[in-house]
Amino acid sequence: DRARPGSKHHVVTDAQGIPLAVSLTGGNRNDVTQLLPLLDKIPPVAGVVGRPRRRPDALFADRGYDHDKYRRLLWQRGIRPVIARRGEPHGSGLGIFRYVVERTIAWLHGFRRLHIRWERRDDIREAFLGLATCLITYRHVQRLC
Repeated sequence: DRARPGSKHHVVTDAQGIPLAVSLTGGNRNDVTQLLPLLDKIPPVAGVVGRPRRRPDALFADRGYDHDKYRRLLWQRGIRPVIARRGEPHGSGLGIFRYVVERTIAWLHGFRRLHIRWERRDDIREAFLGLATCLITYRHVQRLC
């Protein structure tokens, strides 16, 4: 759809809404094409003693990421896809889980530089996106201390 100028923010979060990986794409790109590169960006998350986790147990996503090919690829990686199906009525209960990501995107858009696209260059936009991600994570850690 060439009528969608601007950019999209793709975000993977944990259960608390802390961004684990973010990606910036053009507004006219299909969402599902960014699913696997975004999962590859997730850093190792230390938990219990042993090997750090590199992948989530399940992935909750909206209809933009619904494609059977990518569902199979997620199963092959050991990730359970919980993705809303296109063409089916709402009410699947996924909104409870997707709210966490929507809230994180709202936090990102709370930063004025990310709400409206002021920059022409993508690298500057990605730098501001990374800075906003750091600030959101810092606020979560500060709340825990």
